[in-house]
Amino acid sequence: MAIRPTVLFVCVHNAGRSQMAAGYLQHLAGDQVDVRSAGSEPKDRLNPVAVEAMAEEGIDITTNSPKLLTVDAVEQADVVITMGCGDTCPVFPGKRYEDWDLDDPAGLSIEAVRPIRDEIRTRVSALVDELLD
Repeated sequence: MAIRPTVLFVCVHNAGRSQMAAGYLQHLAGDQVDVRSAGSEPKDRLNPVAVEAMAEEGIDITTNSPKLLTVDAVEQADVVITMGCGDTCPVFPGKRYEDWDLDDPAGLSIEAVRPIRDEIRTRVSALVDELLD
C-alpha cells in the first residue's frame, strides 16, 4: 500500500452512498488519504437528502459533484470500495476490493437515509483504523 493510500468509492449514481463515504473519509483521515468517488451511471447532481444527512454530521459535501467511473480511477486506487455497482467496476490485480452492501438513499426521506449514513460512518471509521494503523 502506498504511503498515502488512494481510496475510490464507487456506486451507480455517485450521488449518495459513495459521496457520503468520501465525505466521511476526508473528514476522518484528512490529508493522510487521497479520497475519490465515481459512479457507473453518474447523476447530474448530488442527492439533496444525502447532502442534508451529512450536514447534520457537520460535513459539507455540497462542492462535490458526481463523476463517471473510469479505468484510470480504478487503476490509480489502492482500495476500491463498491456499493451496488455490480460488475461495472474493472478489476486489477494487487488492488484491495470491498463491496459494501448498503441501501441506495435515492428517493428516501431523511429519516430513512440517516441509518444508511450511520452505517457508512461505521464502515469508514473501521477503514481509517486499518489504513492508518
